[in-house]
Amino acid sequence: MNTKLTLSLDKEVIEQAKRYAKEKDISLSALIEHYLQRLVATYQSDNEDEGSIVEALSGIIELPSDYDYKAEYAKHLSKKHQ
Repeated sequence: MNTKLTLSLDKEVIEQAKRYAKEKDISLSALIEHYLQRLVATYQSDNEDEGSIVEALSGIIELPSDYDYKAEYAKHLSKKHQ
């Protein structure tokens, strides 16, 4: 469902956007709608990446207090590059 939206923008920005839309053979409304869709999708994926997987994996492994991750990583690299 389409809904009307009134925006107040700089006149030169509007003229540039109209020229761009004309070159791409789309309406200014479609241009703005596509831009907003991409903006929202990017925002949502950025927020999902930060929260869902990181939060889900955070704290699932318990290591001993004396665990030396640097030594373990050095062993891993040594085996990997033999």
